[in-house]
Amino acid sequence: MHLYRTRILSVRRVSHPVTIYIPSVESRRAFSAIQTPQQSTRLGTFAGSRGRQTGVPRSRTMANPRPELEKQYMSTKPTKKVAEPRPSASILLLSPTNEILLLHRVRTSSSFPSAHVFPGGNLSASQDGDIPGPNDEGRHVDGRSYRVGAIRECFEESGILLARKKGGEGGLLEVGEEERERARRSIHAGKERFEEWVERVGGVVDVEALHPFTRWVTPTNLPKRFTTQMYLYFLPLTESTSKCISSKSVIPVPTSDGGLEHTAALFAPCSSWLSQARQNSIILFPPQFYLMYLLAPFLTPAPSSSSPLSTSALQKQRDAVLEFLKGDGGDGKGIKWADKVMSPMGIMMRKSDGRSVLGLDKPGPELRESGRRGDEKRVVLVKFGKEGPRNVEVRERREVLAEEKEGESKL
Repeated sequence: MHLYRTRILSVRRVSHPVTIYIPSVESRRAFSAIQTPQQSTRLGTFAGSRGRQTGVPRSRTMANPRPELEKQYMSTKPTKKVAEPRPSASILLLSPTNEILLLHRVRTSSSFPSAHVFPGGNLSASQDGDIPGPNDEGRHVDGRSYRVGAIRECFEESGILLARKKGGEGGLLEVGEEERERARRSIHAGKERFEEWVERVGGVVDVEALHPFTRWVTPTNLPKRFTTQMYLYFLPLTESTSKCISSKSVIPVPTSDGGLEHTAALFAPCSSWLSQARQNSIILFPPQFYLMYLLAPFLTPAPSSSSPLSTSALQKQRDAVLEFLKGDGGDGKGIKWADKVMSPMGIMMRKSDGRSVLGLDKPGPELRESGRRGDEKRVVLVKFGKEGPRNVEVRERREVLAEEKEGESKL
């Protein structure tokens, strides 16, 4: 099945789509290079704002205003009206070479502008089945509507259909390119139901192959809140995996109305995405950085493109990930990754570098009495800027607190 050969539709109407492949490592580097902050100042900067203003006495120079995200994550004052978190779902989609798919969102997006994100989005009652209500016990629990929504959103956003042939024979369902692209636009516009279309073309949505991997509840001080179920999905390994071009395919994602929610989609190793984020070449929000940080030690890429990993080596990596998911992450609380719930909240501001320290141990007010918890071992360090999170890092909580205490003792 040619999952990774995709047509690129221009924003302007054209008579013939064009098929593009990215066959080399150099092309991937070029893709990264075009996203540098110097070449895409997404939401503006405070260039020169730290300096003295002409004609203004030094004592009257104003300090930089705090970025909105920093104020929201670090504030201890609750908002007057806490927004109800909307159900959503995302997929950490692994290619046949164990690389992960990220989509580059447009800067005008209302959620995660200019960031690289996993495919996913809000659940739809008309598409995904019965969605548990705000007071329903299943609202913040993995369920069928979350799974269908995750797979539907992945299809709409990337064109990759996670569906099996009816009867369980063979691998993933193959759909002709013309019909697949037509269905993407039609389903996105709500003109036909996703599962009904999948059934018509001879398949069934592959909900059983999704592995729950944490839930994230937006903190209460943010105006838009979500309760997002994260999943892992492994695209099938094949005997020709080592020759597969899938990890080198750039997949632009046009919307049905001629605009774009995402400018591109790319499979790359977790370590590569993390490296780009550490260099501030791309924007990764804490959930994306954190989850890839957890997976990276298990999904080591091949040393070179000329020496690809064997199918057995790739399977061993996957087996190690699945074994990891059975544990509690080392915090000793006994809550497996499928049941962990994270609602990132500010613990403190580091005096050494001005970064916010976000705790991941609390599940949010909606789940305060549920007995579920997040990660009590790790924290996320992040510098919230005008354009989004920068200098993101995952550290052990005790180390960060010890460093801060030691720094205070030297003052």
